Amino acid sequence: MNPEGRYRIRRFSLTQRIFHLLLILCFLTQGATGLARLYIETNWGRSLAWIFSGYESCRTIHIIVGILMILGLLVHGCYILYKLNWRRFPFSLLNPDSILPHPRDIKQFFQHIGWFLGLAKAPRFERWNYFEKFDYWAVFWGMFILGGTGLLLAFPLTASRLIPGWGLNVAFWAHRIEALLALCHVFIIHFFIGHLRRQNFPMDRSMFEGSVDLTAARHEKSAWVTRLEETDSLEEFLVLEVSSTRQAFFYFLGYIFLAAGVYLLIGGLLNIFKITW
Repeated sequence: MNPEGRYRIRRFSLTQRIFHLLLILCFLTQGATGLARLYIETNWGRSLAWIFSGYESCRTIHIIVGILMILGLLVHGCYILYKLNWRRFPFSLLNPDSILPHPRDIKQFFQHIGWFLGLAKAPRFERWNYFEKFDYWAVFWGMFILGGTGLLLAFPLTASRLIPGWGLNVAFWAHRIEALLALCHVFIIHFFIGHLRRQNFPMDRSMFEGSVDLTAARHEKSAWVTRLEETDSLEEFLVLEVSSTRQAFFYFLGYIFLAAGVYLLIGGLLNIFKITW
């Protein structure tokens, strides 16, 4: 069987794609409701709040979805524990399919910079490269900061029994700063890496379709494909292209999310000097 051409290599399971889809929906909702309240002094902010039935409704939705995100993080943690190879633990944490940070990621980071500057060969990435791992683990520390401070702000009377009043002010600014950093990272860096690079443009369908083009994988993740070939495992990962109708649906859905993110980013930047900090 000729694996090139119309064949793709499977990267994400259906469960992983559902997790990602729920994260997209929750993140966009949190971004929109949070920015609506932050920018309520502007016409743009009021238009965002109108979508969610007003200023106070934005707060209610923000709290509910925030709690759902925390529960989602707990469910994902259980999923990780279930997927671990406990028979080979802790060595299974260091195998090439693990998304845990590895010393080679640091080496490949600097090698990648050298390649950008024409001073080194391009690194041969495994199934997960260093910036994919960064994106994945960034969600965890972001959730701990945003989720922890968000709970304090959502239930201030209860929180004031546990921490002094000034602690809520610290939580407020930590929540706001981390939220803005997360929005900028996702809507600029993550969008660019995921969709606007030459290899992926006009959109990377992998998180919708679950697979990537085999030829592109040989170029971007050569160490992974080579390992699968050397262990005679490649054919187990090969899947056919989905129908053109499904592809069109993935593009439609993906660009709705992209457009929503870019709208929030540009609207926030254009109105940043019109609000009271």
